[in-house]
Amino acid sequence: MANEKQIDSPDRDYGRIERALHYLASNYQSQPDLAEIAASVNLSEAHFQRLFKRWAGVSPKQFLQYLTLDHARLCLKNNMSVLDTAMDSGLAAPARLNELFVRIESITPLEFKRGGEGIGIEYGFHATPFGCCLIGVSDRGLTGVAFCDESEKEAALSEMVSRLPKAIYSHRQTATEPYCETIFGAAAAEVPQTLSVLVRGTTFQIKVWEALLRVSNGTRVSYRQLAESIDQPKASRAVGSAVGKNPVAVLIPCHRVIREDGLLGGYHWGMERKLALLGIESLQRHAGAAAQS
Repeated sequence: MANEKQIDSPDRDYGRIERALHYLASNYQSQPDLAEIAASVNLSEAHFQRLFKRWAGVSPKQFLQYLTLDHARLCLKNNMSVLDTAMDSGLAAPARLNELFVRIESITPLEFKRGGEGIGIEYGFHATPFGCCLIGVSDRGLTGVAFCDESEKEAALSEMVSRLPKAIYSHRQTATEPYCETIFGAAAAEVPQTLSVLVRGTTFQIKVWEALLRVSNGTRVSYRQLAESIDQPKASRAVGSAVGKNPVAVLIPCHRVIREDGLLGGYHWGMERKLALLGIESLQRHAGAAAQS
């Protein structure tokens, strides 16, 4: 019973500290101290410190240091000089996914024309360390991963349905639960170590999403760098549009793309979650490097 409490605690914590992340999203460059952040959510410093450390595993100050403008610029500089070698062929998500590989499969032109007719998609809503998440899966792979608040569940499902409006949708938590465990928790035996995602997209969008799979856990890349990596150096704006239309959060890590000046840029599922994902990944990368040294 103690383990169950430990597992779902991060989701509850995320809901309570989201307001703090909203404050950080607006003020992280000025490096606010603990008192300022705690005051923004009407909590005492001691209470907020305990709450944040329970969620992130580190103090707010440690978390914040990975979100500074200088750090972002350093990441960009390093990624710019060793772009090809810094981009992995696999994916490390913000959990224990160092050996998980993701393969993108596009629906066929005929399936596109028919709006997904004949494709069965099962979906479920799940608690994660980053809030509620909608997951959709077909027999050919994941069709969507989308964060949403309680009040946004219907809109998130409508957005997923709009991509393949004539597919057959059924609410089945047991079908999507193993995928949630793989993405955000310990890998479940029912899900293979190679995951496929079935997406609807243009040839250009697919190319951008495939490039995102090669951006290493804990690193950041600019829109321009991403455009250069697909041999489209003048297509930064189009790349940004493709990044924004990514239908599979976390696994296709669009949260790792930031602006050329080191600022965070946008995120379809909210700046708070982008901050959370980037901070956790940076901490994991730092911990991994420290363990190897």
